[in-house]
Amino acid sequence: MSIWTELLGVDFSVTTVDAGGIPTRALQAGQGEDVIFLHGTSGHLEAFIRNIAAHAPRYRCHAIDMLGHGFTGKPDYDYEIPRYMEHLLAYMDACGITRAHIAGESLGGWVGAWLATEHPERVASLQLLCSGGTKANPAVMERIRSSTHVAVSTDDISLTRKRLELLMADPVKDVSDELVETRHRIYHAPDFVAHIEQLLCLQNMETRQRNLLRADRLARITQPTLIIWGTDNPFGDVPEARELHEMIPHSQLELFGRCGHWPQHEQPEHYNEIALDFLARARG
Repeated sequence: MSIWTELLGVDFSVTTVDAGGIPTRALQAGQGEDVIFLHGTSGHLEAFIRNIAAHAPRYRCHAIDMLGHGFTGKPDYDYEIPRYMEHLLAYMDACGITRAHIAGESLGGWVGAWLATEHPERVASLQLLCSGGTKANPAVMERIRSSTHVAVSTDDISLTRKRLELLMADPVKDVSDELVETRHRIYHAPDFVAHIEQLLCLQNMETRQRNLLRADRLARITQPTLIIWGTDNPFGDVPEARELHEMIPHSQLELFGRCGHWPQHEQPEHYNEIALDFLARARG
């Protein structure tokens, strides 16, 4: 079964948007208030392919390849969080989006939280799905760096598969051949290979420290916030999620059992139900 069968019956487009001079691949579908889905480190918009059909009847959905990722442009500088935020704002401006609901997984949550504090008027609500950015754990950082590097530098598709399997509690169920092939093609595109160090800069301790979501910043988040965490998340244990919940006023925490780092993909029906209920209440 193709990952694109998830969109059967949905009117959608995959297009390139000029976001402040950076060509940005975007999947767009639906009508209504805008919801922007943001993937994680070395990811791409297909991370949300199982969520668009459920959201499109009520919302204008955008799943994008973030700055330096996927088939989006790769400018010649380090991709730190303010740069990701600037690119996201440029995308929103190009699409005429004054204010959006942001649903970010891992790196995407980090960027969404940064936007919510720097430009709160642009964020209607925030979803943090196994969000990164609150810790600087050398072991986790090295796991991300080394697993990505080896998959990018070696033309062995099994290494790309291992990088994806690292994210899932049940790789047999959730890592399809097509998803592996999609990421393998991205990983071995010449511009992706050329800029891999800039993409992985947040796995360097000095760089990461100046980009961290610290307690004082998280306390400034006033938008309705949903935190979703997998109990088998390989990049952060449940206490990290509880701490995040405590630091963001009035946030909602949902733990997904038997789930890794991609809750929206691993348990799409469960995620879609919770997310749509959250969005309905945030709109109200």
